[in-house]
Amino acid sequence: MKSRHITVSVTCAALLMLAAGCGDGQEPEPNSSGQSRAVTSAPPPGTPTAGETTTPAPATASPSPSSSPSPSGTPAGDAPDALRRGDTGDTVRALQERLDRLGYWVGESDGTFGLLTEQAVYALQKAAGLRPDGVVGAKTRAALDDGRRPDARSTDGHLAEVDLNRQLLMIVDDGEVSRIFNTSTGTFEHYTYQGETYLADTPRGRWTIDWQVDGWRDGPLGRLYRPKYFQEQGIAIHGYTSVPPYPASHGCVRVTLPAMDWLWTQDVLPRKTRVWVY
Repeated sequence: MKSRHITVSVTCAALLMLAAGCGDGQEPEPNSSGQSRAVTSAPPPGTPTAGETTTPAPATASPSPSSSPSPSGTPAGDAPDALRRGDTGDTVRALQERLDRLGYWVGESDGTFGLLTEQAVYALQKAAGLRPDGVVGAKTRAALDDGRRPDARSTDGHLAEVDLNRQLLMIVDDGEVSRIFNTSTGTFEHYTYQGETYLADTPRGRWTIDWQVDGWRDGPLGRLYRPKYFQEQGIAIHGYTSVPPYPASHGCVRVTLPAMDWLWTQDVLPRKTRVWVY
């Protein structure tokens, strides 16, 4: 896909200078397989890309009071009749339709338990306090039957909420969660880039999407798919080929490539959309 830059206002000039991208040193091919294990990142502040100038910024990102939990909680459980990736049939279609009705974005309900169904199951399991293993066993079925969904913190307007503890991205309208995505955010660990040390955090706070790129963007640490930047040091919601159910990025908010396509196609996160990270 040929990328195009969305027009930005003069007030966004500083953001354009800083947002160098938050991919990994590895550069995955543009595909939707979801199999790459490359890690995305919040970019080292002030790193230029081709055709851009930049303003120097502090070498180390400011820490946020977030934690980076690994998958935890009650195991989702397994059984001989459990559903998992690779399964097909009417039972899988019924699972997909139930997830969709609850707001978990599953793409098309086609009867095939693939990447997107697994991502939706991860999100359900996180919302229910289960270990996100992507397998629909007895406890996950009970969560489905109970209609387990996360609650929003906002009460008015249209915005995205990022729950760092549960690793969920939610689209919220007037206090009601409409769509829920599995996400992977910053590990809150330090990493080194070109001899400098940075903190892989996704900063908590209330932000606004100020800049976006409709296509692949090459950053100093790798590639981002259709990123929507909401924080001045280059933190974005973007598509990536690997979105595990735990913190794995250097700061950005990952979703799958098809999920990012949907967010763009449906114009769910236009510029000026608020983003709450907590």
